[in-house]
Amino acid sequence: MGTTAPQFLSVGEGTNRREIAFRRCDGRQPGLFWLSGFKSDMTGTKAEALAAFAATSGHGLTRMDYSGHGASGGPFEDGTISRWLEEAKTVFDQEAPGQRVIVGSSMGGWLALLLTLAHVAEVGPVNSRIKALVLIAPAADFTQELMWNQRFDDAIRREIMETGRYERPSAYGDGPYVITRALIEDGRHHLVLNRSLHLGCPVSILQGRLDPDVPWQHAQRLVDHLPHDDVSLTLIPDGDHRLSRPQDIDAMLKMVAAAL
Repeated sequence: MGTTAPQFLSVGEGTNRREIAFRRCDGRQPGLFWLSGFKSDMTGTKAEALAAFAATSGHGLTRMDYSGHGASGGPFEDGTISRWLEEAKTVFDQEAPGQRVIVGSSMGGWLALLLTLAHVAEVGPVNSRIKALVLIAPAADFTQELMWNQRFDDAIRREIMETGRYERPSAYGDGPYVITRALIEDGRHHLVLNRSLHLGCPVSILQGRLDPDVPWQHAQRLVDHLPHDDVSLTLIPDGDHRLSRPQDIDAMLKMVAAAL
């Protein structure tokens, strides 16, 4: 699992080229594809639990680190939704063969939605390899809706626009999160909560009701924007954003097993 040395895949050209770390374990179909959250990596608690589940059940699993995260190359501050989506799609296309259930946590939930939309647009709904999505506290549109519109006051917005960056304190003891102007402005090109979505596959959402970062109402809003798909929302009454307690992990794995 996490002790296995990662492999690397080159993404991008010229000065935009970066080495993206991934771990791939082949197994029976459908396989799993894991997408981590903002400032998280593929060796986090939920990712490792999913790897253990895959190993026990025999299902294939591919997981990855975005550039600037974990074992992947590139500065974190160069990251944008476009950049991380390109990396996720490249790893999915090249290193996650066959039918897949995509499991995305926080920002990974937003990227899972974008990856699915891009994949279906490219191959058509009939040929889609994405069987289902399992989203944990999905932070769709978080750069605009949860940061710019709700959390940032005028002083912070001005700092981002004038200096190109803002160091947002972290509640998780891992140092400040650098929010760049590029991240905010690029995120506006990938908003999904401003339109009706049709993914063509079932979507299961696990959400903590006490989540301070992605309020449960935000998850409900996503449900409302998926009128054409089979969507379920499970609220954990005392759940926070990370949903990494043993009971939260159990709930996630039951959801994944039901989606396979």
